[in-house]
Amino acid sequence: MTQPYELSLTEAARALADRSLSPVELTRSVLDRIAAVDPEVNAYVTVTADAALRSAREAEREIAAGLYRGPLHGIPFGLKDLVDTAGVPTTASSLVRADHVPTADAAVTARLHAAGAVLVGKTHTHEFAYGTTTPQTRNPWSTGHLAGGSSGGSAAAVASGTATFAIGTDTGGSIRIPAALTGTVGLKPTYGLVSRHGVASLSWSLDHVGPITRTVRDAGLVLGALAGHDPRDPASIDRPAEDYGCGPGGDLTGLRVGVPVNYYFDRVQPAVEEAVRAAVDDLTALGAEAVPVEIPMAEYVRPTQWGLMVPEATAYHQASLRAVPELYTEDVRLLLEAGEFVPATDYIRAQRARTLMRAAWLELFHRVDVIAAPAVTSTAARAGQEVIEWPDGVREPVSDSYVRLSAPANLTGLPALALPVGLDGQGLPIGMQLIGRPLGEATLVRIGAAHEGGHRPAGVLAPL
Repeated sequence: MTQPYELSLTEAARALADRSLSPVELTRSVLDRIAAVDPEVNAYVTVTADAALRSAREAEREIAAGLYRGPLHGIPFGLKDLVDTAGVPTTASSLVRADHVPTADAAVTARLHAAGAVLVGKTHTHEFAYGTTTPQTRNPWSTGHLAGGSSGGSAAAVASGTATFAIGTDTGGSIRIPAALTGTVGLKPTYGLVSRHGVASLSWSLDHVGPITRTVRDAGLVLGALAGHDPRDPASIDRPAEDYGCGPGGDLTGLRVGVPVNYYFDRVQPAVEEAVRAAVDDLTALGAEAVPVEIPMAEYVRPTQWGLMVPEATAYHQASLRAVPELYTEDVRLLLEAGEFVPATDYIRAQRARTLMRAAWLELFHRVDVIAAPAVTSTAARAGQEVIEWPDGVREPVSDSYVRLSAPANLTGLPALALPVGLDGQGLPIGMQLIGRPLGEATLVRIGAAHEGGHRPAGVLAPL
């Protein structure tokens, strides 16, 4: 018998709307699941059980009275502990903010509350989102492996059934990396589509906020609640609301899928390449056309990413880094200190390179509607593993390997969707990413849902 915590957001919303399931029953099931498995997974830094049950009871009363707010009403979610929540600690998984209790909600928190969603807790992040492993959280598919990061807690919560959906942030891949490694769906929206007000910054020109869910359809529903103009975020896009539904079923006739001939399949595990290419074949079987594309300025991705992120992160942390350096973990402190030595000229060069790169990428979308590629180079690394050794003898740090394929969408600000497309020989998830033109989220959701509909039942959880 299916338990409420096993339901996808879409399934749960349908059951809540027709009152075959109550928000209280759903929330209790998720909280019981947290108690059962989170000691092993460690997705949560804070669990707000009492407040969640109060919110669930309020949602139950509203739905009974005919005041249904929409598909997120009464749905339990986890929120990355980088995002402010009034009256609830927001620590960024750091001793620097161990006592930080915001007095106001972040914009995305307020939007989710307005949609009637039920917060069950704050999820772990790599400290201040400055890393891709979230070392304190374990992968629900194999607790001896990494969950990825920096939104590792959010992805692990969704994969383990301890949240129906969760919110993450993505500066170099921090939504898509953990989604790919945990068999969940991660959607990084177009830069500026979702407000970052009230979210601790890693790199202001690269930061994004978005959902992690069990299905592509679910991601579209959450994005519909998150998107919207916010004048408090200088990058916020002022445009009308849009429907991020799945569109006309599984027929992809007329859509052009770009398949990279360089960069994205360089130094990639064979199982990952095989699964992604098979997924592209599946899209063509649904009517899409595969078009070879060359990724522009590929050799500049890594230096441009680091040339922007490192000095911007250091600028954000400058005061606390000088006041309490000992409170940062060693890996993050060293990165922040290194940012003090980046010359202004290098930062300006990185800005110029990003401008040229974005223009070149936009040219690609005159020929294709999306680009399909691996989300990460490999499946989840073992906990404590520091490098990946490639057949050509290159030893690549795990974090560098994870960011390598996800960073271009941050540099260009383009929307990107990560979705599961199979398992490797160890039973670990493999992720593909679809990258679209600016504000092309609806197309990404349509294509991703079409693939998912034929290959993956809704609400699949890790086999804990």
